[in-house]
Amino acid sequence: MRKLIGSIFAIILFGACTSVDCPVDNRVAVVYKLSNSDNTQMTLTDTLTIATRIANGTDSILLNKSVETSDFTLPVSLTNECDTFTFERKGNGYAVTDTVWMEKTNLPQFESVDCNLVYFHDVTEITHTRHGIDSIYVNKRRIDYDSNTEHFRIYFKTGM
Repeated sequence: MRKLIGSIFAIILFGACTSVDCPVDNRVAVVYKLSNSDNTQMTLTDTLTIATRIANGTDSILLNKSVETSDFTLPVSLTNECDTFTFERKGNGYAVTDTVWMEKTNLPQFESVDCNLVYFHDVTEITHTRHGIDSIYVNKRRIDYDSNTEHFRIYFKTGM
């Protein structure tokens, strides 16, 4: 009887343990792709620098003088309702700067008590200046763990 009670207790004890299934790749970021007006992939031959303002008020460079750029991934702030990015495109004899504002709803995602809190985001609006950027198309509004799906497609003005 004592062995039976010990076995039942061991089964209950091991059954009470949970396995922690925190995502290994829990990075939440936005995927941007560059396109021509006919929706073919565009590759910039000039340099592209992207900066944002962080919580302490200083600028942070997210993409520094990238060349041959056709796509890139940018992080998303956890709690800001609007992320602001400055796109600076420099070429042979010209420099164009645009600002992009991405308004979003922050959605906390609870996975497990053993995992860090993660935020997903629903983009509510994206606006931009039109110095070098012609338009931005929103392909997927939900920003989550899916880093393979294009969220935004940027159309730069031609002839620069």
